Amino acid sequence: MGKKGKKEKKGRGAEKTAAKMEKKVSKRSRKEEEDLEALLAHFQALDATKTQVVETPCPPPSPRLHASLSAHPDKDELILFGGEYFNGQKTSVYNELYTYNIRKDAWTKVEIPNPPPRRCAHQAVVVPQGGGQLWIFGGEFASPDGEQFYHYKDLWVLHLATKTWEQVRATGGPSGRSGHRMVAWKRQLILFGGFHESTRDYIYYNDVYAFDLDTFTWSRLCPSGTGPTPRSGCQMSVTPQGSIVIYGGYSKQRVKKDVDRGTQHSDMFLLQPVDGREGKWGWTRINPAGAKPTPRSGFSVAVTPNHQTLLFGGVCDEEEEESLEGDFLNDLHFYDATRNRWFAGQLKGPKSEKRKRRRGRKAEPEGADKQERGGAGAREPPEVVREVVAEDGTVVTIKQVLAAPVPAGQPQSEEEDSPDEAGGPVVEPGPRSNAMLAVKHGRLYLYGGMFEAGDRQVTLSDLYCLDLHKMQEWTALVEADPGAQEWLEETESEEDSDEDAEGGSDDEDSGDSGGEAGGECGAHAGAGRQETHGRAAPEPSTPCRT
Repeated sequence: MGKKGKKEKKGRGAEKTAAKMEKKVSKRSRKEEEDLEALLAHFQALDATKTQVVETPCPPPSPRLHASLSAHPDKDELILFGGEYFNGQKTSVYNELYTYNIRKDAWTKVEIPNPPPRRCAHQAVVVPQGGGQLWIFGGEFASPDGEQFYHYKDLWVLHLATKTWEQVRATGGPSGRSGHRMVAWKRQLILFGGFHESTRDYIYYNDVYAFDLDTFTWSRLCPSGTGPTPRSGCQMSVTPQGSIVIYGGYSKQRVKKDVDRGTQHSDMFLLQPVDGREGKWGWTRINPAGAKPTPRSGFSVAVTPNHQTLLFGGVCDEEEEESLEGDFLNDLHFYDATRNRWFAGQLKGPKSEKRKRRRGRKAEPEGADKQERGGAGAREPPEVVREVVAEDGTVVTIKQVLAAPVPAGQPQSEEEDSPDEAGGPVVEPGPRSNAMLAVKHGRLYLYGGMFEAGDRQVTLSDLYCLDLHKMQEWTALVEADPGAQEWLEETESEEDSDEDAEGGSDDEDSGDSGGEAGGECGAHAGAGRQETHGRAAPEPSTPCRT
């Protein structure tokens, strides 16, 4: 009894501490958000001038981060909404809506009256009812200087059949936040985690909410058991058994004044309905077998046709008190909830015309499960390092990990291509974090993301496709030259001179020419780690972002 009493008292103490921190963050952020409301009102006045739906064929969208990419439930389309872009000096945020026609390989910009305000790091979920609906909750808006943030707690639905936006005003929902996760479960939206911050303070969440798609009402869930600690940027997906799985994520804690330490979580939990009781849920911690992903943040998640959860890329940080070095990744991992097992995703490589028959070998099941063979005995995959010189002379180094070779000791079958026959460069997305993923017709589509070269952040706008049934090779649908991307830097030694101040102003104006560019929420030149989905800079002189 004594131990139980202590445990309960400790739990109540943690709840009180979290409540105090939330109140503190809310109070300090209120002034920032009031300052931004005038700017948001200006943008909304511009949006109000749109009175009819306008669809315009267009080139691929400009580079952006923390947008949402969703598959249309009925049409052969992907839907891209929102996002942000940072050019080294200025942050801008989008509320643009694009569709990508898979069959025609064509982009269309869709302007619909009364859209949600500009935002990034929101969550978007597609459901089939009503002819198809795209639900969006939360996210944030950053001021152009990246110093102030507005966290949304609004809920919107895009009616895909009629191409109309609607704001759903329901009380009792989650507080304003970014970096949360949301999934469709039966006829509900289930939301978990995220964070909220002001310039000086921040708080991470591990609360759970449900939104009923029939009654349009929010309810806060109070699952039994011990669940995940507060975090943002985690994996959240629905299993074939009807549970919800949470993996990884990022959080940070203040270790001393103006110094924060980030944590890349690698634990895993199931959120399950309890004994069929209406509205009752419970947490269970699980420890899957297999080839688990290495600890990382900024990874991206999608669900495969056979209901496995796919995890792509991210970044593994090595954090010191005032510096942060990251190793960007482009590997694939699959989680099979039925077997409670992770598998490393290895591609088979392009198919040769000579590869026509297989003698003496049984057909193997296609898909992610087959990749388990590339285990401990496999050789390290080769790396290709190439340098791209930008217009301003900056050298951007891009490291790509090629497909793994045949494991040592495994003979090459007769129908396999010889090295001479399999010529040509390997096509695949380069290492990156925060890419946007969607699955349609058994194909994985990957858009954008970011990586860093020194203090320079490179935001990507390329588009790749991978057939998840065949698992053979990536196809580049949109290629982009990261070296041609604008990057404006502030020079500390000369930033006060008239000449540099004048030049910086000109550059900033030129960076505004896009009008509706998106930005990396809260990013600052030199900080290089202010991201809304998973990582934060320990830089003491700048606000930390995740």
